[in-house]
Amino acid sequence: MGTLMVRGMVVAAALLALAGCGKPPAVHFFEQGQPATLDEWQLLRVRDGHLSLNDGVVPYDLNTPLFSDYAHKLRTVWMPKGQAAGYQPEHAFDFPVGTILSKTFYYPLPATGDAGGNAVARTPPSQSLLHDERLDLSKVRLIETRLLIHRKDGWVALPYVWNHAQTAATLQRTGASVELELLAADGSREALHYQVPDQNQCAGCHVTDNRSRRLQPIGPKARHLNRDFDYAAGRDNQLAHLAAIGYLKHLPAPEQVPRMADASDPGAALEARARAYLDVNCGHCHSRTGPAITSGLWLDAPTQDHLKLGMCKQPIAAGKGTGDRRYDIQPGDAEASIIAFRMDSDDPAVMMPEVGRAVVHREGVALIRQWIDALETSCDTGGEGQPGNTGPPAV
Repeated sequence: MGTLMVRGMVVAAALLALAGCGKPPAVHFFEQGQPATLDEWQLLRVRDGHLSLNDGVVPYDLNTPLFSDYAHKLRTVWMPKGQAAGYQPEHAFDFPVGTILSKTFYYPLPATGDAGGNAVARTPPSQSLLHDERLDLSKVRLIETRLLIHRKDGWVALPYVWNHAQTAATLQRTGASVELELLAADGSREALHYQVPDQNQCAGCHVTDNRSRRLQPIGPKARHLNRDFDYAAGRDNQLAHLAAIGYLKHLPAPEQVPRMADASDPGAALEARARAYLDVNCGHCHSRTGPAITSGLWLDAPTQDHLKLGMCKQPIAAGKGTGDRRYDIQPGDAEASIIAFRMDSDDPAVMMPEVGRAVVHREGVALIRQWIDALETSCDTGGEGQPGNTGPPAV
């Protein structure tokens, strides 16, 4: 009996050793419930000083990201084996039940080495710190990971907040506030009261259809994903990559797929950059189906009508948010335009977007002001509020 017991202990030890050297547990999709920790989903794992992705968890990025207080974002998608999203030319892809979208918000640490307690670097989110599909935790401050889970009854949003040691993230259904200080390259500092949204606040952006009132993904649309990405295995077009691994079906020929510009690319046309910025930051609310439909201001990419885009359009109900300005957009005069005024404010009663940020996106404001100043459409018409030039905006 003693010999058998010893042999059993040896076998058990060997099995444990193999388990330690083998693959990590597979991604766990919870059909119901709200797991208390991010670890339970097995999407991401902290190992050897890095945040890495589990098997089948695919990173992606957007041509122009939504601004979130200068936070960088590691976006991922996972789908059950054998399942694929259906291609949509305009809307978010038709993801199957079982899909998990994750978005990890983080900041680079200051290059000066000034940890400063809560100091983080204010850098363009386009300067990703993701290398070989991993984040070096010695160079970043993890803040939160938001999950968007597609269950049988629809999409569910869960916010997980990382501890300061960056070893675990726990569910915070009521949200959280994180005190940070943005440190710019020129040494200037700006206090940031970073707000992790509560579970209900996620609907402020993700309810994109005012009739159904259901949560939907925002970013994973063809026009936002049509770009190259540096995967661990090499650089590839994201849509082609998703199709090749079986995550996307019915992808049309490349020339038939829309593509939005990178709003931070000075080499792209000013009109394309501005419309891309407005589409991703404002278009999910300001559209023909969004929560802001009653405003009459539609800023999504499909909208081409000048009046709906705000040119020479008087606001329906903006109150203090008008800043005593007459039009949403006064072509040729950003200073007289309500949109530029509201983007350049951090007053909760004035600012737009109303949620998702606490500080002003300086570069975004500069871009939209430049675009408006370059518009040549005239508001001097025979009919009140009707642009005099119905051709495309001249820039």
